[in-house]
Amino acid sequence: MTNEEGSPTNEIAGLRAALAALSERVRQLEDHLEITQLVAQYGPSVDSGSAAATAKLWTDDGIFDAVGAITMRGQQQIAGMVAGQGHQNLIINGCGHVLTVPHVEIDGDTATGRSYALNIRWDADTDRFWVARVSANTWTWRRTADGWRIAERVNANLDGTPEHRAMLAPER
Repeated sequence: MTNEEGSPTNEIAGLRAALAALSERVRQLEDHLEITQLVAQYGPSVDSGSAAATAKLWTDDGIFDAVGAITMRGQQQIAGMVAGQGHQNLIINGCGHVLTVPHVEIDGDTATGRSYALNIRWDADTDRFWVARVSANTWTWRRTADGWRIAERVNANLDGTPEHRAMLAPER
């Protein structure tokens, strides 16, 4: 084998480099898909009252900070919120947590992102749904042995508070 341009050695090296580049691109796509699917699971799991399934979306030590309301640390506290009377009253009376597709930035085994969340509730007296809350969300995800999980979610009402609005700003 020679090392001249167009030689079989160069051709094989080029194919290996192309395969490595494609493999990395596929991994990035798979990571983005897994993270967006993780976020998409939140609404249905929390609105069905599935406390364990909701908690498993987070890492064991994950944080869910509903700014101004409650900060939950760890899967047990997150499951407790879902099973708690306050949340159960919401879903019994008709409530949907609708999350937008997050903007995701992946850096190795961690990722960050931002998105919106809407809390939509049923009003039986007027026979209609209404938007009870729109919030900004920042996310940190971590790759684990079980796949991507939420390490931290900060959820803050878009009530005019400048800091909450700033959560949606692109990273600079």
